[in-house]
Amino acid sequence: MTLLTADVVLPCLDEAEALPWVLARIPAGWRAIVVDNGSTDGSAGIAAGLGATVVTEPRRGFGAACHAGLLACDAEFVCFCDCDASLDPGLLPGLVGAVADGSADLLLGRRRPVARGAWPVHARAGNLALSWLLRRRTGLRLHDLGPLRAARREALLGLGLSDRRSGYPLQMVVRAADAGWRVRELDVPYLPRAGRSKVTGTWRGTWQAVHDMRKVLDEPTQTSTPASAPTQTPTPTPTPTTGVRP
Repeated sequence: MTLLTADVVLPCLDEAEALPWVLARIPAGWRAIVVDNGSTDGSAGIAAGLGATVVTEPRRGFGAACHAGLLACDAEFVCFCDCDASLDPGLLPGLVGAVADGSADLLLGRRRPVARGAWPVHARAGNLALSWLLRRRTGLRLHDLGPLRAARREALLGLGLSDRRSGYPLQMVVRAADAGWRVRELDVPYLPRAGRSKVTGTWRGTWQAVHDMRKVLDEPTQTSTPASAPTQTPTPTPTPTTGVRP
């Protein structure tokens, strides 16, 4: 049986506190690509010292960091994960496995909070609103637009993603749907993040992100390269176990 490996893109802005835990949870043999997006707390040096590949992206924006990481990847499979210790990278093999066996072309982790305060009310409200708008735009019945996700690298590049702000994750899903991809979600535990969120830590940040994403939803339907799917019979997706961050 072939051991699956992947590159893991970790957009990073002042995550020195979380990096040791996050990088320790990267699956063995996988490459962590930490994209430093202007950190002032030494995050880049910490990541490099822990063995990660560090990419510097001077243009500020979540999408700018994510796409710089995607361009730095060379593995067949690419994963995205927040770098704040709210999501466990150790769960990624289950997501990649579903893409590899043909069960999905893009697999998203549906966040399930494991503690009070892990997911603020205003952030949940914004996510619900976007999920409803996404369903109306694409027909996809998703519950979360979470940042833990997996897909094939070449297929992702074929989507021609252009947003470099908070709309990047949504644009990935919208363009995948337009291209006829099988987009699925899988429950994953959502842990209290280390430090304060730069986006969902405030109502203003949350609704600015929603504004960015509304612009993505107003884009005309795109024609993109279909995701390549293996021919073998799909097998059931493994259920990830709950990660616990000390």
